[in-house]
Amino acid sequence: MNKTIPVITVDGPSGVGKGTTASLLSNHLGWHLLDSGAIYRALALKVLNTDADISDIDTLVKLAKKLQLSFKSVIGEPTLVYLDGECVNHDLRKESCGNIASIVAVIPQVRAALLQRQKDFRQAPGLVADGRDMGTVVFQDAQIKFYLTASAQERAKRRYKQLKNKGVSANIRALEKEIGARDCRDSNRKVSPLVPADDAIIIDTSDLSIDEVFHYCINIIDKAGLKACLDR
Repeated sequence: MNKTIPVITVDGPSGVGKGTTASLLSNHLGWHLLDSGAIYRALALKVLNTDADISDIDTLVKLAKKLQLSFKSVIGEPTLVYLDGECVNHDLRKESCGNIASIVAVIPQVRAALLQRQKDFRQAPGLVADGRDMGTVVFQDAQIKFYLTASAQERAKRRYKQLKNKGVSANIRALEKEIGARDCRDSNRKVSPLVPADDAIIIDTSDLSIDEVFHYCINIIDKAGLKACLDR
């Protein structure tokens, strides 16, 4: 890993727009993109596809180290995730995949293996890394660290709208309760808790559009002097 290659991290809880923001920044800068949350789901999908035993830590670690994963940023669309050369966005959203991901994500040996796998995405001309511990654990030396946040109420509204657009029924109060509970778990877990890095730039997106968040970040990137690195 070449630490001279610039990195911008975009961390925060779910529903704050960090994935879309990271994708837009990656497109604008012409840099590589890392969706760290998808890595754990991709490993879970690999476990399902190979019928691996989730209690076999050695096998899980081997799968994590050999995970063939890439991401493609498409303006106006969710980040495309490729596992073994195939787009797996649909499979990653399945409940079975999410359940296994939540199990393997707390295994220290697996997290250690995937930590190096994430660091391997640091390639020229630069990397935009989206996740929950990119700035605090994976890329502590990142040139710029953004931490996006929003109220639980606003995030519940966004999730409710997403589900309704997909024809899925939902209860906004239940969603808000689930979001609050998840935030509590993520912020208080012993391994890589969800907290802003000490040098992170915190952006409350509750009352901001994605376009406003994007331009706010670009202004900071320009002021930081990274503009010279953007030439393609």
